[in-house]
Amino acid sequence: MVDVRDAAKVLAEARRVVVLTGAGISAESGVPTFRDSLTGLWERYDAQALATPQAFDDDPDLVWGWYEWRRCLIERVRPNPGHEAVAAIEARAPHTVVVTQNVDDLHERAGSAAPIHLHGSLFTPRCATCSRPAAVTACDEPEEGRRLAPPRCGQCAGPIRPGVVWFGEALSEEALETAVQEATECDVLLTVGTSGLVYPAAEIPRVAAMFGGTVIQVNPQPTPLDATAAINLHGSAATVLPALVKAAWPVM
Repeated sequence: MVDVRDAAKVLAEARRVVVLTGAGISAESGVPTFRDSLTGLWERYDAQALATPQAFDDDPDLVWGWYEWRRCLIERVRPNPGHEAVAAIEARAPHTVVVTQNVDDLHERAGSAAPIHLHGSLFTPRCATCSRPAAVTACDEPEEGRRLAPPRCGQCAGPIRPGVVWFGEALSEEALETAVQEATECDVLLTVGTSGLVYPAAEIPRVAAMFGGTVIQVNPQPTPLDATAAINLHGSAATVLPALVKAAWPVM
């Protein structure tokens, strides 16, 4: 078991906390990362090549089918103890903001109130033409995947696109500004399951450290954020975070 006592003491004393999560925490629930091998229809495609505006323009049925398959996969998995521990930190620390690079809804299903989705969400589709929000339909995708024509906007008849930030697109200015502002004001920034390689999200822990916050990193492997973190807890989110919560608030 990872010794979390030093981190727990710092966390328990914090008045303002930011929890920044990446693909690693959702991978523990069975959500494949963009680096994982794909199966079925998708095994012949590069996931990153499907995640661009150009790919959607060139073949909207292929890209919409890929993202609907991914959304249905996420609906079949469950939040893990790491997600539940993040919600527990929210319930115990005086002020906690969850910032995630993930496009799933596992934080919400675990009990987090309003996580900031830096890279958007599979559960907020919108019109590619007029940006009007679109409804999320019931999932009915085969496990092997399929091409699927995107629905049309009820206002302008434009194609509906996933509500995610594709490669080459800018992050939501409001989401990024809020995350950075919270990082400048926090006592503790807890970074969980992030590679430290995807920008601008990778700068957020560095911003927290620059403004005097204590950065605690939870990751099974070393990352470029090791040097920024005051405390590095090398282990899985589903193991380390529940232990951290228990050590920080033992009588609650």
